[in-house]
This record gives sequence, C-alpha cells and structure tokens, in this order.
Amino acid sequence: MRFTVLGPVRAWCGDTELALGPPKQRALLALLLVRAGTPVSLSDMVDVLWPQGPPKSATNVVRHHVGSLRRLLGQETPKAGDRAAGAVVRCSGGYRLDTHADGLDLLVFRRLAARAGQAASEGSPKTATDLYDEALALWRGPVADGVPADIRAHPVFTAVDEECVNAVRHAAVDALASGAPERVLAPLRRAAATHPLDEPLQARLVLVLAAAGRQAEALATYHAVRDRLADELGIAPGRELTDAQQRVLDQDASDGRRCGTPPGPDAGDAAGARRDPQPAAPSGTRTPPARPAQLPADLPVFAGRRGELARVIALLLRLGSPGAPSRATAITTIEGMAGVGKTALAVHWAHRVAHHFPDGQLYANLRGFDPAGAAVDPGDVLRSFLYGLGVHPRDMPAGPDAQSAFFRSLLADRRVLVLLDNARDSAQVRPLLPGSPGSLVIVTSRSRLQGLIAADGAQSLTLGPLSDAEARDVLSQRIGARRLAAEPAAAEAIIALCGRLPLALAIVAARATAGPVLPLASIAAELREGHGSLDAFSGDEADVRAVFSWSHRALTPVAARLFRLLALHPGPDASRSAATSLAGLTSGEARTALTSLVRAHLLIEHAPGRYTSHDLLRAYADELRHEEESEQGCREALGRLLDHALRTAQTAVDLLFPHRVEREAPPSRHAGSAPEHLIGRDSAAAWLTVELPGLLSLVERAATAGFATHAWQLALALELFLDRRGLREEQIAVQRAALAAAKRRDDRLGQAHIHRTLGFALHRVSADAEAESHLGRALDLFTALGHRDGQARTLRSLAFLANSRVCHQDALDHYAQALAHYRATDNVSRQACVLNEIGWTHILRGGHQEALTQCTTAVALHQTTGDINGEAAAWDSLGYAHHHLRQYTHALSCYRQALVLFREIGDRTLEADTLGHIGDTLHEQGNHASAHASWGQAAAILAELGHPDTGQLLKKLHDAAADPP
Repeated sequence: MRFTVLGPVRAWCGDTELALGPPKQRALLALLLVRAGTPVSLSDMVDVLWPQGPPKSATNVVRHHVGSLRRLLGQETPKAGDRAAGAVVRCSGGYRLDTHADGLDLLVFRRLAARAGQAASEGSPKTATDLYDEALALWRGPVADGVPADIRAHPVFTAVDEECVNAVRHAAVDALASGAPERVLAPLRRAAATHPLDEPLQARLVLVLAAAGRQAEALATYHAVRDRLADELGIAPGRELTDAQQRVLDQDASDGRRCGTPPGPDAGDAAGARRDPQPAAPSGTRTPPARPAQLPADLPVFAGRRGELARVIALLLRLGSPGAPSRATAITTIEGMAGVGKTALAVHWAHRVAHHFPDGQLYANLRGFDPAGAAVDPGDVLRSFLYGLGVHPRDMPAGPDAQSAFFRSLLADRRVLVLLDNARDSAQVRPLLPGSPGSLVIVTSRSRLQGLIAADGAQSLTLGPLSDAEARDVLSQRIGARRLAAEPAAAEAIIALCGRLPLALAIVAARATAGPVLPLASIAAELREGHGSLDAFSGDEADVRAVFSWSHRALTPVAARLFRLLALHPGPDASRSAATSLAGLTSGEARTALTSLVRAHLLIEHAPGRYTSHDLLRAYADELRHEEESEQGCREALGRLLDHALRTAQTAVDLLFPHRVEREAPPSRHAGSAPEHLIGRDSAAAWLTVELPGLLSLVERAATAGFATHAWQLALALELFLDRRGLREEQIAVQRAALAAAKRRDDRLGQAHIHRTLGFALHRVSADAEAESHLGRALDLFTALGHRDGQARTLRSLAFLANSRVCHQDALDHYAQALAHYRATDNVSRQACVLNEIGWTHILRGGHQEALTQCTTAVALHQTTGDINGEAAAWDSLGYAHHHLRQYTHALSCYRQALVLFREIGDRTLEADTLGHIGDTLHEQGNHASAHASWGQAAAILAELGHPDTGQLLKKLHDAAADPP
C-alpha cells in the first residue's frame, strides 16, 4: 500500500489507485497520514473535520468514515503484508494509520531531510543538496491538496507545509555552499510565491538567483518584496533582506560561496550560518529551545483601522525595525473602551508582524476587567509563558521575582512577540516584560496604563470607534454590499445606533445574516427602542446595552435565564453539563438554550460542548443577573454548580485512584444539580484535565461565597490529581483558599483535612518547617475529633517528612501508630499501604531483608482487597529491595509485575517511576542499552505530563551518555 499527502491525497494498492470517497473521508485519511504511526483521538478528528463547529452526529460520521477507510484499505491486497502496511487500527487513544517507512511520501521526505541536515552539519553541503533535491521532489503542492480549504487551514496540515518550506530554506543554504544554486531554484520559487512576506525565504531567493547568474532578476525580486512590505505592512525590509541586496550590488554573486551565505551573526562561516541559530538558555538551566506560537486566530473579516495600523507600525519603527537591533524592548499599549476592537486590532497586527519575531509569540488574556473580579495573577501567566518557552516544572524558580528574572534571562538574545490582552493596570503587566532589546510587547487595556508609559517607555495608542466608512466596511463584509446599498439610510442608522463599535456591529450583522429577508430598517427600529444603562459604554450616539438587550429579549425565557446565570461561573469557560446544573435544566433544555445563545452570538462554543463569551457580554449578563434574579435564586444556582463540580470531581478521582482518596459525607445536594457521567479512567482523567482551571476557580468562589464545605471538599478531592501532575504551586494556592474558608466557618473537620493536605504540599516544595506546623495542627484536630483515618493519614505524612530528613526511626514510630489506627477501624487496604511504606523505610535505612518481609505481606493484603494500585506499589518496593540486595533478576521480575499493573490502571506517573527503577537495575547488570531505553521511556512520560521529576531522569541519561561503560 502506498500513500501521498505532500500534494494531492492519493492511495494505491499495488498498481491500482484507490477511489478515496467523499471529501470528509478524504480529509480524514489526510489527517491520519500526516499523523502516521501515532494515535488520533475522536475529538481531534471532529475538531479537524468540522472547523466551524460539529453537528450532533459528528462522532458517528467519523466512525462511519473510519469503517469505510478500513474496508477500502483492506480490499484487493495482492500480498498479505500490504494490509498491515496500510491499515487503520484502533488503539486506546483513538485510531492510528500504520504504514511502512517507504509507503508514505511524508515519511520518506522526513527521512531524507533529516539525513540532509546531518550531512550539512558534518560539512558536506553537496551530499546535503543531493538529499534535499530528492526530498523536495516529493513535494508536489500544498499538503493535502484537494481537501476542503477550511479543513486544510487546520494547524495539523499547515505545520507540515511549514516543514516543507523550512526544508527549502535549508536546501538553499546548502545549494549555495556547494556551488549548485540552480538545483534548488524551482522549489525555492514556489515556496517564495506562497510566502511573499517571509523575509528570510525571500533573501535566500535573491541570493540563489544571483548565484545562478540572474542578478537582474535577483534585484527585481528584492524590489518587489520591499514594495509589498511597504504596501501591506508599512515597514521597511529587515537586515537579512537588505544584506542580500547589498551582496548582489557588490557583485558578490560572482563568487557563489560569498554571495550564497545568508547574512547573519556567523555570515563568515557557511556551516555556522546555515541554520537560524537558537539562543542559548540562561546559565544553569536545562531548558530546551522552544518556539511558542500562542496567538489567537486572526479575524477572517477584519476591516478598517488602516490609520491605527500605520501608527503602531510607525511607533515600532521609531524604536528600530522589526528584525533589526533596537535600543530597548518595544512596548505598545492599545487602550480604549470595551467592545471598541482593541483585541481584534492587536491580534491582527501581531499576525502581520509575527514573522519578524522568529523565536515565537506568547499570548495571555489577563482578564483585568473580568466581571467576577478574577483578574489573572501575573505569576500564573509568567509560569505559563515559561512552560511555553520550554521550561519544565523541575526548572521553575521559586517565587514570582525569581521567575520574572528567569523569564528576562531566557529572552535575552531572543526576538519574541508578547501579546497581553485586557490588562488591569501597569503592575499586572510589568513582571511579564522582557528586559532586553529585540522583542515587541503589545498590551490592550480599558484603562490608560500611565505607569508603563512613564516608567517603561511604552508608546500608547488610544482606540476610538470606527469611522463611518470603516463601520460601513464591517457591515458590508458581514452582510453583503448589495444588501447594504439597498437600504443606505437604515445602514447609516444602524452604524450610528451601534456607536460604530465593532462588537455591537458584529452582533447586529449576525442578526441581519440570520434573517436574510428582514429589512435593515426593522433592525434599526429595534435598536432605537432599546433601553438600559450600560453606563460605562454609552455615548451620545448609541447605547451599547440597546444592542445587547435586543439580543437578550429575543431569547426564550429559559435561554435568557441561563445567559444571566452563566455570569456566576468563575472559570474561563463552562461545559454543557455545568451549565445544565447551574440553571437546573434537563440535558435537552440546556442544549437547546445553549444553541440559542451561540446563534445569538452571546456565547462562543470554542470547543465541542464548551462555552465562553466576550467579557463585555459577561458584564452585561452579570448586570441582568443582579436586576432580574433574586439573591436566593443566585445562591441556589451557585450551589447547584458546586454540587456538580464536587460530585463529578469525587467520581473522577475515585475512578483514577480507587482505595486512595479520602472522602467525607458531601453537603446536601441542591435540587436540579447532577454530576457528569464518567465511564472509566480515561474519561475521568480527560474531565479533570479539561476542567481543572475552572475547578480551581470554583474553590476560590466557594470559599468567598459562604460554601465552605464545598470549598474544602473540592480541594481535598483534587489533592492527589494535582500531586501526581506535579502542579505544586496550584496545589498550595487551592489548599490555602480552602483552609481560609474552613476557618471562617469554624469547620474543624475541614480544617483538619486541609491542614494535612497543605502540609504535604508544602513538603513537596521543601517548605518543611511550615509543612510540619500544618501536619501537627491536623493531627491535633483529628485526635480531638476522634477521627482515626485522619490521624493515620496525617501520621503517614509526618513519616514521609521524617524519612526525607533521614530520621527513619521517627518515621517507623509514626507508621506504627498509623497501622494501629487502621487495624482499629479494620481498614485492610490502608494497613497494606502502611506495611509497604514501612518496608520502604527499612530500605532507606539498609534493612532490605525486613523490607522484603513487610512488602511481601503488603502485596498479599492488596490482592485480597483488589487494590491494584497498592499492589503495584508494593511490587515496586519489593523490586527496589531486591535491587539493593544485588538480586537483580528478582528485582526485574518484581518491577515488571508493578509495570503491568500500573499500565492496567493507567497511572502514568508511577509507570514512569517503575520504568526508572527498571533502568537502574538493568544498568547495574551491565545492560546499558536497555537501561537507557527504559530511562528514556520514563522521561518521555513525565515530560509529556510536564512533571517536575523529569529532570532527574534527563540528568541520569545525560550522565550515562557522558560516562559510557
């Protein structure tokens, strides 16, 4: 079986080309091909195939197309091996297409490009050119050509297009260095034609043309690019392009090597200049280079703002052209009232200049004017930026000041674009500013950020409403020029009544598009009748609330009430089931209401079943909630939402960690709430991962709204999930909020639990003195309450702390007391856990035979209770004891028992831990290749999870490679 995707999507069985079926089926095959060998989940398939939002039947349609593809790829196979080499197989993550390395043009292309890169790095540009020539011959057009354009626009396909263009860039360098520029000219022309504003690519085309003896065409190409940059971006060419022109003018083209070396920091060394260099990470860090691309999508119908775009580009040019050295980081603030289009302009501008910042683009919505008052902490944004730049939790400095300094160090010598949307004030922005020249920071805010202007040299642009012509252009693009021209007076009235605000115009345009036969005069009349007092957004010409109130009045009573109550949800978005509980609706009622809100552009379904809205609309919904919903009604709605979150979270952690999670009787359920229906560990893990930001916000909301029990029980439920993911700072913050709530209510049981969880979390970040204080307080409270399980759990945490201090006898004393409590309550599963922990403590103190006795008993007890997680942990401990007794065969046998069980229950963190132990034992046996493979698997799992322990394994791999046997 053979496939192509670097151009038209095609498939052959033997010499027979297969008919690939309807467009969606062809697109699905293209997706599986570009992800060949790796699983593609159903949700990813739906996301790619329906970019404008999926129908209810999307999952069934995907399964139908998968079945059709499997039948298609399995028919008429001349050889038994062909089917396996081109088969769509089901796997735990979804579906995967397996094909041999020579059966797919993309895999062959990647193999050849990798070999070319290796040859170039070894100083063989001729060999590299030969390999690139062979690779680029496979590139026959846009990736997945023939698939619908809106599907092809998905990043999964555009990323492969960029791979091909990147190969052309590198091929141009090697062709010039080998004296054979004409060999890369055809693919270089094609890539340059599809990326006319890519200055590094255009610079290579200029040099290749000149080296091929086409100096006149080279100069003409430069002038065409220069004019296009001026016309479309209002900027001058950067240094790389102007240096290429100068080399041609200086007649360097007569010497292919001199003219051919792309200008750059190492222009005198062809080998050093052949790749765009990555800046080194700050001293002392193991951070790998990363190129984040976090900008939101640009508006497909962006209109107007030509004058403002020219001004912001001029502001930037005064500090130094993008891509050229500048005196300082360029900071531009875009300010103005809500709904005026600050974000749209900032994102549009950022996309137009992004290619000038080759080290990446960072984005954050700071929610400075969130109606719930939940402005984002800059420390949280800073950590997310560092993660985006390749920093793992293991390398994260402690505290916001150190993290801000690390961020500035990491961006030294890099050119990065940072877009900070919806800032509250200068103090929220300042920790997120790069400290060295070359980067651009764009900040949007409803307030004038005087501190940034005065102290940091920011250039400010105050954005007002659109001009009449621009507003007319917005309406024309959205509802059609012919319809606008048919009712010019009504169009002018709509523009005036909307105050020429882009958001208001978009809502009215949506109304007009939804009713294509509705006269614009009727819409204008409805706007005139609107009343309200969104005072901060009112002007002489329009009342924005009139637009929103019109949309609100057009809703059904059920949808309107849901719109108002959604303002109570503190998270960045809400799921359909959360909205259902919030309003006390049936599933069908909620689905209908949410669909109405999306169609009215009062909500955005940014992912299947997940909803968010513009902050101005949230503010409007919150005003309506205060006006039209009783205080008691709002409290009941929040109670239903918290019931939903708490009970679903408890179900999820029970599925993920059976026998491991502490549970107290939840508060009485509010009528109308219902937990999410979760089936199995995969759905539990997926739900917790997606909902985690909202769940953390709900703990804060519950704590401040008088729902103390919900606050501490939700924090307690999340404890183990946060710990396994290594989210230390998030864990500490949520437990502190829960503790404050329990103290305000004088809830001693809640305080006891949260003192324990907070103490353990603090120990994880080595704050041992504070950890010990919280654990001691927890033990006192549990003792006073007569809560034996709580006492035992706290004693185990104290033992863990003692072992870390090498106080192993103290740890054994704590474990002995914990074991007594569990025996008194006949909790066999927890007794087994303690015996395993006692065994581990004996290992730490060198008592390996005693450890074997304790851990063997733990395995047997866990098998009687069915606690697979506990049994796996005890097998791992047995393996560790055998390892230290140099009984390596026994150790590996125990570890592999543990590994099978951890994989069975899907505990990836502990699977990685056991893989690390297997690697240690193999290394001691002298099987170094297998040891490195096991460590590598463990490191890959932890890296995927973003776990802070990844660094230990990476260091072990590095040290082993540096000191071979």
